[in-house]
Amino acid sequence: MTGDGREGGRRDDEVRGARRIPGPRGAVDDLDLETVERPVLPPPGGSAPDGSVPEQGVPEENEAAAPEVGAPDEADDGVPEPDEPYEPEEPEEPEEPDRPEEPDEDGSAPEPPHAVTADASASASAPVLSHRVLKALLGAWALSACSAEETAAVEDHLTVCAPCADEALRLRDAVGLLHTDGSLDLDPALRTRVLDGCLGRRPARVPIPEWATAYDAETARLDALLRDIGDSDWHAPVRLQWFEDERAVTRRTTVAGVIGHLMAVDGLLSAALGLDDPLAGTGTGAAAGTGALGTAEVNAGAEVPLSPTRRTETYWAATYPPATRAVREPWRALTHELIRTASLAGPNVAERSVSYGEFALPLQDALLDRAFECWVHGTDIAEAVDYPYKPPSAAHLHRMIDLAARMLPAALAGRRGAGLAGPARELVAPGAPGRSVHLEVEGHGGGDWYIALDSPAAVGSPDRAVAQVALDGVEFCQLVAGHISPVEAAAGQEGDREAIRDVLFASASLSRL
Repeated sequence: MTGDGREGGRRDDEVRGARRIPGPRGAVDDLDLETVERPVLPPPGGSAPDGSVPEQGVPEENEAAAPEVGAPDEADDGVPEPDEPYEPEEPEEPEEPDRPEEPDEDGSAPEPPHAVTADASASASAPVLSHRVLKALLGAWALSACSAEETAAVEDHLTVCAPCADEALRLRDAVGLLHTDGSLDLDPALRTRVLDGCLGRRPARVPIPEWATAYDAETARLDALLRDIGDSDWHAPVRLQWFEDERAVTRRTTVAGVIGHLMAVDGLLSAALGLDDPLAGTGTGAAAGTGALGTAEVNAGAEVPLSPTRRTETYWAATYPPATRAVREPWRALTHELIRTASLAGPNVAERSVSYGEFALPLQDALLDRAFECWVHGTDIAEAVDYPYKPPSAAHLHRMIDLAARMLPAALAGRRGAGLAGPARELVAPGAPGRSVHLEVEGHGGGDWYIALDSPAAVGSPDRAVAQVALDGVEFCQLVAGHISPVEAAAGQEGDREAIRDVLFASASLSRL
């Protein structure tokens, strides 16, 4: 800019009517407008000068030499009317001079590039901006924060400038990551894929047994949820629900209470592996500095382990004040210890019996049962704190459904002994095929199972199927967890209605606190 306020010798009336935009904000390579001297605006109602525009901050001794604001120049025929607004000229970069103007074919001088004609004003064409200004607008353009004129100028520039087009594409992709309307939860199979990739490059010295991977994955997912919630969320009310005595039963607790419940039941697996009971003694597995279970009661249950419900009720009664987030660390340490011990114990440990008081399961099925409960209660917690939580991976969900299907014949026999199921119609030798219900689980983790009806020692067979029931995979797990009623679970039924009812109610009876 020259000292008289003109830029590159261009006349002020050539740019007076051009559309201008605010300078770009926050960009590293933008022109520092603070260092550029700004012209003084004419008084309201006055006409803009055609000559030099007085510079700001004129010293007092030079006031007499400063040109008078609003004085018209008789040589200038392009002065705007008094009612036309005056807009200061946008400074341009000195290293990017305008193209030299070439005369038209008839010898007349072309219009200045920044002059706005009546037709151009009517069409609201995009402003002519420098490369640096357009580059600084890319971020606002990606966020859809530009005006219509700025958007048109940027998009026109992107068609001729490859570097800016690449940068705009990257910015648009980055803006997509800022949207929070999608699920924040990771794919349940992501952890497994990452571990498989790592172990493919460097195999583990002591690998986790295949039958323990579901428990490892579900405890890790639940722990990730617990790390994300705040301190106040640990006291959020959680409603636990299960099916008992032909009806739905509910119990209210807190997020911390649910984790204490999981730790109390995990103690049954600890005893089977020769580890210390996490609830024994004073202070272990407790919150707020109180003990969880007395040593005498744990010792009394050493020969006949406490049932999961009794262990949980005892823990809740012993934790006063209520448990806080301090319960997370002992629970997570226990899950790590269970996986580590099961991995180091060798293959024979998979068949070691774990007693639940009224029934027992092999350790490999007990860990799968604990994985199922981690997912179910993780979903309860997620609903209480409004957190996205997906079902397990298809492979792990399939194993959970398979465990429930294998437990159904014994559950049917127990209900029949209590007079809650229809009588056996065809008793067969152990291991022989008997009357069956075809359980078709569709969707995520689904498959086909044949449930023996008359004896837990019989084998389900498609040739002896008397009925078929179809459910979604997640829906069947919700039925087994006691979260939905048996009469609302089946999407499709065909065949013996009594057999279908017995299987559905037996599935719901597998649920517990």
